[in-house]
Amino acid sequence: MGLVSAVQAAVIEGVRVWRAPDHTRIVLDLDGPVEHVIAPLSNPERLVLDIPNAQLKAEVDPLALVDTPVLKVRTAVQNNTDVRMVFDLKTKLHPRSFLLKPYAGNRDRLVLDFYDSASAVAASEDVPVQPKPVATPSVATAPAATPSAAQPKAATRGHRNIIIAVDAGHGGEDPGAIGPKKLLEKHVTLSISKELVAAINAEPGFTAKLVRTGDYFIPLKKRRDIARNMQADLFISIHADAFNKPSARGASVFALSRHGATSETARFLAQRENEADLIGGVGGISLDDKDEVLAGVLVDLSMTATLNSSLQVGNQVLSSMGKMARLHKPHVEQAGFMVLKSPDVPSILVETGFISNPEEARKLGSPAYRKEMAHAIFHGVRQHFAQNPPAGSYLVAQQGSSRAHEHIISSGDTLTGIAQRYNVTVNQLLAHNNLKTHVIKVGQKIKIPAS
Repeated sequence: MGLVSAVQAAVIEGVRVWRAPDHTRIVLDLDGPVEHVIAPLSNPERLVLDIPNAQLKAEVDPLALVDTPVLKVRTAVQNNTDVRMVFDLKTKLHPRSFLLKPYAGNRDRLVLDFYDSASAVAASEDVPVQPKPVATPSVATAPAATPSAAQPKAATRGHRNIIIAVDAGHGGEDPGAIGPKKLLEKHVTLSISKELVAAINAEPGFTAKLVRTGDYFIPLKKRRDIARNMQADLFISIHADAFNKPSARGASVFALSRHGATSETARFLAQRENEADLIGGVGGISLDDKDEVLAGVLVDLSMTATLNSSLQVGNQVLSSMGKMARLHKPHVEQAGFMVLKSPDVPSILVETGFISNPEEARKLGSPAYRKEMAHAIFHGVRQHFAQNPPAGSYLVAQQGSSRAHEHIISSGDTLTGIAQRYNVTVNQLLAHNNLKTHVIKVGQKIKIPAS
């Protein structure tokens, strides 16, 4: 790699290490920008980092290197002014590096990503997205590089499982919000996400997978692309955010809004979450810019259907959470969260509470409360899919064994859409429910005749 220009020399004040499934990230905390060059050497395998005109006032914790391909780190001063760091490796690694400017309370940083393979480097730059098939009776296995909490369950009785991607917000050098006693959002979200995945995988007909399985950073766009590669039926992003006033409290559920947020709090939180990519080193993200994935489908009716499904499942999750936690708002809010912008995967972002509120931070720090919250989220998800089972799924087969079942009208439902979902005609619905018109109301129950 070539030299990266710098304005002035800097002191290396800290060295932090994270292990991800396909790479090891090492972050050097600086008091100013630096120039640097990194080069691989063989026999034995090692990576050499040279930082001209710098001072090293930090050491690498050997314990942080456990379970990484980095064996040890050696440091030296050259020419009385330059820092050299030699990373002794257990195997050949493929380096990438970049500088991050001061942002959101962070100082200048030099980020070193050591990838396990050349293909992992390519994947980090452009994650391929496989289109999600519609109503297929089987589900393709997710790529090997996709993190998963457990091996997917086999399809139940020949019918496919409903796949849910669970995304633990933040991670790695992006801690998210910080609560009392240094309670970190990234730890809370991963704990709740693991509990949620366990609850989902214990239910017949469902399979859940974690988007991130440990304490490492994943860019926002890549999170949703991982969910699409999983061919997920639902994407749930778990958060426990903060507001600029400690009095803010209550759990929330968000869906994507094309036209902006529905409240000041929603706008504030959306801005915080979208800015997480700047913390992780992805580059500028603007809510005003069209996403490349979303741009091609904004005029497609499938996007409207995805948004409607997101609102439907969001309402069910919010209602379920309201039985065990205080709610911030009595309805699903909408904001321009980058992580929710998937054109074909219904997506919701769950704020499990305000970590900036002392009382809610105490609850979120409790393993028992996290488990209770996870089960409440899944209760809403399960209720949604019981009413809206995907074609070819085990739930459809279960419901097909009875002569009829009910559907509760949600926002955005139409008789035509319901008829298509259950493979019946509109006239059958009208006759079976003694309906005189096509007018239906949210919350209304209608019986579905056997197809």
